Amino acid sequence: MGLFNRNKADSNKIGNLKILFTSDLHGSDTAFRKFLNAALMVKADVLIIGGDLAGKSLVPIIELKDGKFKVENNLVGKEGLEKIIKSYKSNGTYYTIVDEKGYEELSQNKKVLEEEFKRVMIERLEEWDRIANEKLKDTKLVIYTNLGNDDPLYLFDVIKKSERLVKTEDEVINLNGYEMISFGYVNPTPWKTPREMEEDDIYAHLKQMVEKIDNPRKAIFNLHAPPFGSNLDNAPLLDNNLKPVVRGGEMVFTHVGSRAVKKIEEEYTPLIGLHGHIHESRGFDKVNNTLVINPGSNYNAGMLQAAYIVLENDRVKSHQFIIG
Repeated sequence: MGLFNRNKADSNKIGNLKILFTSDLHGSDTAFRKFLNAALMVKADVLIIGGDLAGKSLVPIIELKDGKFKVENNLVGKEGLEKIIKSYKSNGTYYTIVDEKGYEELSQNKKVLEEEFKRVMIERLEEWDRIANEKLKDTKLVIYTNLGNDDPLYLFDVIKKSERLVKTEDEVINLNGYEMISFGYVNPTPWKTPREMEEDDIYAHLKQMVEKIDNPRKAIFNLHAPPFGSNLDNAPLLDNNLKPVVRGGEMVFTHVGSRAVKKIEEEYTPLIGLHGHIHESRGFDKVNNTLVINPGSNYNAGMLQAAYIVLENDRVKSHQFIIG
């Protein structure tokens, strides 16, 4: 990994660092490929994915006997199927090709459906590892990868076996003298996603992690949940049926970030906070003197939303959003 390793940083040796950060790719091949292309274009030193690798939906494709395929009540041939699969991989939708019996099993057996979701999630992440190996083959770059609240824990097993993806959670990672901690759990949501915690538990975990750092003021806090009450955590207000609240013809927004994340950043004032989770809240802000960034996400359109950050001599020299 060259200059970058999991060892504690020497606080007297702080170098320059060009970071490309993204989050909430949710299974989009296109967004992932654009992330790699952008990293090479800006000549980034460090690539970081802040969480939510997993897609959100699985479409069964029924293979019929006459060379046709039934996809969401549409009949297509092989050429039409290839276009649909390309679109699914671009927008993060998982798919599985089954016969009619297999479709019935997926429809009626929850365990079978869960196992198929697991299989396609693992398959997509393993494919990303192969893509990264090919795209980055002439570099020493790795991708520091965290899981978010939508990611099941078994995806860590894929990351641990990967050649290019490096697990970040529960690690203090030295990035050319800057220490980085990572945490993918978020405060409770209406969706009851796989990795949620109460605020007190989030704070306790973060406190333990920060205590492993030599100098928090020179650290990177890679925390999936954004700080509460900032420009990074505005999301639609939902009613009891989980539908967006509309008043006067306009959607009502509210703050949904983590109070524990805000508290830990206020107390320790890291150099920078990297966040995600709230797709519609691309932005930057300050928590005390700490710059905090959420690149947002538009994965289902196959778009990359990322942040390019330059650290120089213990400070954030510049930052900008990359969209495309």
